Amino acid sequence: MTIRILYFAALRDALGCAEESLNLPAGVATIADLQAFLASRGEGWSALRPGRSVRAARNQRMAQGGEPVMPGDEVAFFPPVTGG
Repeated sequence: MTIRILYFAALRDALGCAEESLNLPAGVATIADLQAFLASRGEGWSALRPGRSVRAARNQRMAQGGEPVMPGDEVAFFPPVTGG
């Protein structure tokens, strides 16, 4: 299953990339699974580890960790946004 992943703001800077297409391994079925899988990639990817302040959107709608990831989805990760 291939999905498109977007990284915004400080995450983009920490990871050194803005987007990627990824063929998900077996066992990655939810947003939380995806986030944990990406965080396991190593040093810079720890910015995505569970417990960090990271938001997700699936197909341009806010998503919770338990939401499923489907073939062709676009998943975006970004830090919380504040305004003033």
